[in-house]
Amino acid sequence: MSGGGGKRRGHEEEHEEHENHERWLVSYADMMTLLMVLFIVLFAISQVDEKRFAELKAGLANGFGAPPQILEGGTSLLDAGGAVAPDDPNLSGSSGNQKTDGTSGKSGNLGNIDPQKVAELARATQEAQVKGEVKNLKKARDDLKRALQKAGLKNGATFRFNERGLVVTIATDNVLFKSGSDQIQPRGERILIALGPTLRALPNQLSIDGHTNSIPIRTAKFGSNWELSGYRASNVLRYMHNRDKIPFGRMTFTGYADTQPRLPASDPRSVVVNRRVEIIVLARVDDSAGQAVEDLGNASSSSAD
Repeated sequence: MSGGGGKRRGHEEEHEEHENHERWLVSYADMMTLLMVLFIVLFAISQVDEKRFAELKAGLANGFGAPPQILEGGTSLLDAGGAVAPDDPNLSGSSGNQKTDGTSGKSGNLGNIDPQKVAELARATQEAQVKGEVKNLKKARDDLKRALQKAGLKNGATFRFNERGLVVTIATDNVLFKSGSDQIQPRGERILIALGPTLRALPNQLSIDGHTNSIPIRTAKFGSNWELSGYRASNVLRYMHNRDKIPFGRMTFTGYADTQPRLPASDPRSVVVNRRVEIIVLARVDDSAGQAVEDLGNASSSSAD
């Protein structure tokens, strides 16, 4: 009996050892099943069914109380080349975060934007910018006038507004330059010295424009009025940079010859009046608002000049 019992125990031990060797098959089968499920899910995700996706959207909307934000034209939550949709601007006339169904929250629907309100908002914003900039330019004009008066040069420059900004006009006829010359005269230097500190303190860009009358010129240095007007503007720019340290990056110069006269050539005064250098304090507004700057700036300039 003892021998038979020994055989049974040996057989049981051998059976248990056999089960331990095959246990890894269970884990392997589980892993393969999970991998198969994973690949099936990935394949299903890659094949977008728009109808089922719409059903999913509706389900999410019912479940969470708000539709998911999806960029226009996209067919998936992660649309190629997409980005996070921006918040809707409140331009539809509603207050707060109102949905199209009357509940709180954002609807994500831009169809309720009123184009007229958008235009009114843009117009009001531009008008405010123009008014603020014209106010700053008028203050600059008054400061420049005081500087000239303090230097005993009350009539050293005239002031007006155009679509570009504040125009400071310095006559060149034996004031800033001699006839046919680009060398700044002592009286012209005094005018620039008086204007320089105020111009340097402004945040605006400056444009120095040279103009001549219609009398042609041809010398070894100046082949025409184009060269003469350009050299004069350039010398004024360099003088203000060297004397008042106004950065070159804030200034530009242009020679216009006789193409922008203040008076027609038939007027006897044009010979003197059209010869000038103008320093334009450029308005810091969009170019489309230039006419508004000129109109608003000149509205009360006649009484102030």
